[in-house]
Amino acid sequence: MSPEVYRLVAIDLPAMLGGLMAAVTCALLGNFLVLRRQALMGDAISHSVLPGLVVAFLVAQTREPLVMLLGAAGSGMIAVLLIEMVRRVGRVDPGASMGVVFSVLFALGVLLLEKAAVRHVDLDADCVLYGQPEYMTWLPPAQWDAFFSASTLRLVPRQLWILAGALVLCSGFVVLLFKELRIASFDPQLATAQGISARLMHYLLMVVVALATVAAFEAVGSILVIAMMIGPAVSARLLTDRLVSQVLVSVLLAGVGAIGGYWLAALGPQVLGFSHSVSSAGMIAVVCTLMVGVLVLLAPRHGVLSHRLRQRRLARRVLVEDLLTTLLRAQQAGDAQVAPDRLASVLGGARRSERAIELAMRDGLVQQDTTGVRLTERGEEVASRVLETHRALQRYLVEEVGVRESHAHETAERLEHVVDEDVLRRSGGE
Repeated sequence: MSPEVYRLVAIDLPAMLGGLMAAVTCALLGNFLVLRRQALMGDAISHSVLPGLVVAFLVAQTREPLVMLLGAAGSGMIAVLLIEMVRRVGRVDPGASMGVVFSVLFALGVLLLEKAAVRHVDLDADCVLYGQPEYMTWLPPAQWDAFFSASTLRLVPRQLWILAGALVLCSGFVVLLFKELRIASFDPQLATAQGISARLMHYLLMVVVALATVAAFEAVGSILVIAMMIGPAVSARLLTDRLVSQVLVSVLLAGVGAIGGYWLAALGPQVLGFSHSVSSAGMIAVVCTLMVGVLVLLAPRHGVLSHRLRQRRLARRVLVEDLLTTLLRAQQAGDAQVAPDRLASVLGGARRSERAIELAMRDGLVQQDTTGVRLTERGEEVASRVLETHRALQRYLVEEVGVRESHAHETAERLEHVVDEDVLRRSGGE
């Protein structure tokens, strides 16, 4: 193979695969943390497993994956139990109990890492805290005939094997227990009523989160892992309301964030004229965060701009329908048309009245001449439908809800623009 291809395979491919597997693994679990409103729990565990890692290394004097995972899982479970204990015994907010526990455990881990002679052996603080995926290098044979062999797989960095195992474990956990996780996340009481232990599902999820966090340490570190765990899940939540779709979209966004972040870290500074690249772990976290920011603004249904647009459309609709019902009531009282001054007094000012007439005329709902404003045939149909909905709402509020008749008109007037008559009929309003 050419030197350029070999450089890509030996240097870029392992780091990119490591970031990709770490991002997908974290995103799978992050969906359920987001649904449970426990995003901070992922941050708490990612910080709290550090003392478990250090203690496991001090006891076993080895960095074998099984030993490190056991230490991390034990520390993660201790963190979860302490958080629950502080919340119940201290009767404090869950966020406050998480903040107290993970900050203390993380400080203990940093202290052990720096002072217990661990840094003089093979457990680096920078790697644990910030991640160094660039150190995942692979030196396979440079000849294609020797490249595709079993011996080549033995040269794959152990970090990639750990991440691959974590990805398989988390994927299997989500697939096998998806129904239980979904019910326990949305409604723990319903899960208990159906024979599913919501508490057991909570602790199982926390254990798997702890294992995934440890597996991702060397890819993104304990601090930035929360960006991979929560960023894609929040972005997917802004795009869909179905859990299955959310999980799939979060995996896709995690892949985009990992691959895009790696190449931006490698090539972005050069495009800007700098000679050195930046941390790929940090750039992956930045990309995941930027995706959240963009979707907060531009998501089709839950974005800020789409929400503002819907509000603006609703305000226009309310203004026009108020104009039409005013004209229809006047017509039923014997006035074929209404003067603009009278409309201004009803609609809240001359400017609002002029705007309502302009919008209604554009849609062919009213006509205006020198003597006043009157409904078209189409406008009369729309106004009649709104008034029918208003009367049905009044009956429903008085007869079914028990609202006083003197108060029902005002409430019905607010709801008539947003409640469809067919919906009201199905609910028993007619």
